[in-house]
Amino acid sequence: LREMKTLIDAEVARKDLVEHIKLGPGGIPEIAFIVPLVQLIRGGREPSLRVRGLLPALSACEQLGLISARRSKRLAEAYRFLRRLENRVQMFADQQTHELPADATQRQRIALALGHAAWADLIAALDRHRAAVSEEFDAVMAPAQRARTSAQAVEWSALWQRCTAGDVDTEALVEAGFEPLEPVVSALEGLLGSPILRAASARSRERIDRVMPALFAAAAESRAPSACLVRLIGLVHAVARRSAYLALLDEQPVALKRLTGVFAASALLADRVITHPLLLDELFDDRSEGPPPDREEIEAEILRRLGSVADHDLEREIEMIQEQRLAAHFRIGLAFLGKRIDAMQTARALAAVAEAVLATVLRIAERDLIAAHGHIDDRPGEGAGMAVIGYGSLGGIELGFGSDLDLVFIYDGAHAALESDGEKPLEGARYYARLAQRFVHLLTMLTRSGRLYEIDIRLRPDGGTGLLVSSLEAYAAYQQERAWTWEHQALVRARAVAGDVGLGRRFTEARAHALDARVYGSELRRQIVDMRTRWRKESDRSNEQVLDLKQGLGALVDIEFLMQAIVLEHATVHPRLLGVTNTADLIDVAANASLIDARQADILREAHMLMLARSLANKLDARPRLAPRDEELESATRRVLGVARELDLAFD
Repeated sequence: LREMKTLIDAEVARKDLVEHIKLGPGGIPEIAFIVPLVQLIRGGREPSLRVRGLLPALSACEQLGLISARRSKRLAEAYRFLRRLENRVQMFADQQTHELPADATQRQRIALALGHAAWADLIAALDRHRAAVSEEFDAVMAPAQRARTSAQAVEWSALWQRCTAGDVDTEALVEAGFEPLEPVVSALEGLLGSPILRAASARSRERIDRVMPALFAAAAESRAPSACLVRLIGLVHAVARRSAYLALLDEQPVALKRLTGVFAASALLADRVITHPLLLDELFDDRSEGPPPDREEIEAEILRRLGSVADHDLEREIEMIQEQRLAAHFRIGLAFLGKRIDAMQTARALAAVAEAVLATVLRIAERDLIAAHGHIDDRPGEGAGMAVIGYGSLGGIELGFGSDLDLVFIYDGAHAALESDGEKPLEGARYYARLAQRFVHLLTMLTRSGRLYEIDIRLRPDGGTGLLVSSLEAYAAYQQERAWTWEHQALVRARAVAGDVGLGRRFTEARAHALDARVYGSELRRQIVDMRTRWRKESDRSNEQVLDLKQGLGALVDIEFLMQAIVLEHATVHPRLLGVTNTADLIDVAANASLIDARQADILREAHMLMLARSLANKLDARPRLAPRDEELESATRRVLGVARELDLAFD
């Protein structure tokens, strides 16, 4: 589009058409470049942008936050003014023309027709609107000018030229701070020897030659030069045939700086951008600097996008949900890295994404089941008659990047004897079993964009040997009569996350009854300590140098077990403990009930936030959940174990 506009500008200058109200600077075509540009970039994923007419498209851009209200108003006012002026010029000339008249009488008539007392007033208004359009056009379309004549820029360019000639200057790379050197050399040689690069168009090669020196310079200034450059080279390799992406990197220094910051800080986010270059849109979108969206916003966005999928193309629907999930995770990762949200807010935001995805996928699973077997419940709404229960990190609202989901399914026992009304009817229990199977299949279906989530369903009654779906009545009876202590520990973090809302409320009541009905004696603490000891032996990867942030002594699971012990022991007297499932919230409730004192609560809160933040940071940089035993971690774990001993839970 920019190149096309350059050709038009050259023709305007050649023919001296500056006073041409259509082709001159700030004319309607410039508005017609700005808005379609947004439509072209975003329209593939934003169905509401696929509208005819400039003003409706401009309004759609504003509603999506892609063009600010102020900019939208300026452009709309200018467009209407220019259209009215064009109409009056042609009406008085009685011909298809865009030239302002030279005749003084015609000029005055046009000015009066447009509400201006004099021609000079009209021209002043025209100049004002043209200037506004030109300013907006330049902000959107004009390439950012990067200084390329500095000595440093020349050096980076020369370094890249030597690389393309087969001479990777290792001495210059080391001097610039690219250590360890071996990964950088390997990445450069891989790029230069790639068939993709050799087959790239001349335009793509030219843009690669322009952008690589800038990538060298940006990576050298980052906090992890070697790792950042290797990841940037991986991105260039991935988009080598897509010259538009290379142009964005070349012409948007602010976005490039943002990109290098992310690539230096997060191997996970870098890998996702390389694998899914569409995520580059998030870096070029100023909204990525704002707070992450909540569950309702994510779900509404997914449903809006799904509305554009023709004929319920199932694979495309799941891919579109995956794209939205990846984009939401990316924004959350950016917010965490940028310290705009803390670890707890990050974990809760990730849980909100999961809930939105679960709700949407359940609707699709139910739609497909109804098409095959009809309805079994005449009440409208998602998952009518079945609820999805989240356990573990999802139930505890502490999800991590890449966490799997622990799920349990329950249905309304009153529907067990019913039969669906389709051509191939199913009785109630089989109907909900099919719904759950379909739901799990869609969540784990492998598409070009990957799987939505890994699912663990082993926490259902009787574990792997139990039924996939239980009636609420059977589930409640199991929890009250047969569940082991560790199953009640898991139940502390369980909550309804999708499906039938009324059934979800009944589950919450059944959960509370199960947890406050059983009176645990003096054996409770011993059972919990024994369970923790066994689990630690199986899973703790700590050693003298590193701490397992999840399973290590005094780490996250110890804090979770400590709070679960408090809930199981005191829920009958302090029912408010049953109103929350999140560890941080449980600490607050326990402190308010004087089950732990203020000092103990502070120790647990601080340690929990520290371990959670370190775990999230490790995952974002594609590192295991192991952290060097620095003084901050050692102090936190010692204090947690001290609180545990004070509560007669000797985990060590």
